[in-house]
Amino acid sequence: MRVLFAGSPAIAVPTLEAIAREHELAAVLSNPPSPQGRGKATLPTPVAQAISGISGSAVPLFEFEKLGLAERQRIADVKPDILVAFAYGKLFGPKFLSLFPKGGINIHPSLLPRHRGSSPIQQAILDGDEKTGVSVQRIALEMDSGELLAVEEFNLDGSETAALLSERCAHIGSRLCADVLGAIQKGEEKSWPQQGEATYCRKIQKDDGLIDWAKPAGELDAMIRAFDPWPGSFSFIKGQRLNILAASVYSGSLARASGEALPKVPPGTIIGVDRARGIVVSTGEGFLSLTTLQLSGKKALSYKDFANGLRDIAGLALG
Repeated sequence: MRVLFAGSPAIAVPTLEAIAREHELAAVLSNPPSPQGRGKATLPTPVAQAISGISGSAVPLFEFEKLGLAERQRIADVKPDILVAFAYGKLFGPKFLSLFPKGGINIHPSLLPRHRGSSPIQQAILDGDEKTGVSVQRIALEMDSGELLAVEEFNLDGSETAALLSERCAHIGSRLCADVLGAIQKGEEKSWPQQGEATYCRKIQKDDGLIDWAKPAGELDAMIRAFDPWPGSFSFIKGQRLNILAASVYSGSLARASGEALPKVPPGTIIGVDRARGIVVSTGEGFLSLTTLQLSGKKALSYKDFANGLRDIAGLALG
């Protein structure tokens, strides 16, 4: 089949590669180049960059700002049979979907109808889900509401970061997509409606990474993992931005040398350094152990190196 693939971030690349191995890529649709990284260099999306690595590829690349009449005509000209979308980032209207005789399918990294929307991986971590997965659905006009064609679920242990979970979902998604496309090509696909209450997740913004120390330690631990690598979680110390790259709920005990219990302090106060577990910070409920930190513009440091470079760390306020 001639496939138009629509996707942008790295999570979609394995699916693009799987399609290229087993089908004919009519074209690739991706978001336009955008400023990325510390230097804000304008770069193509990971999907756009991956096209050059496909052996013998002369695949047309469309980086449209919109999907209007002129753009739809260019897609019609490549005569695709089916649309496959994975994290493209835009909704498709009826005129666009009518270009594909076999319709469209979408790979979504959640157990639909849970976590419809643009940040399902992060939301699964933020919500403390015990399981998640990958769904392949028919593309419908309402966001992430299409009939299911394949689902694979797996358990979460509460230590996953969005980066690691994205990698896992990327490879599951590519395999499921290959299976579904094979079934569609043979006319053997099976579909069923989504069941259960739908939940939704919003688009994550850059400023969402600012830590509110009044929240419970468990929520902050989940936030730091969910926002790794983007947008990252951060606070401020002595007026400088402090990126929190890794942390965990602190279950140890710190006490004064005299054996007295530590006094109750405001959330965001550094209690001290547990040499085995990290820099311990008070929160709205419990304590958080910071294990990898980075001052803005500096290299990432272990908690031991960070504490060694900062005098009298106990009692300092973050926020």
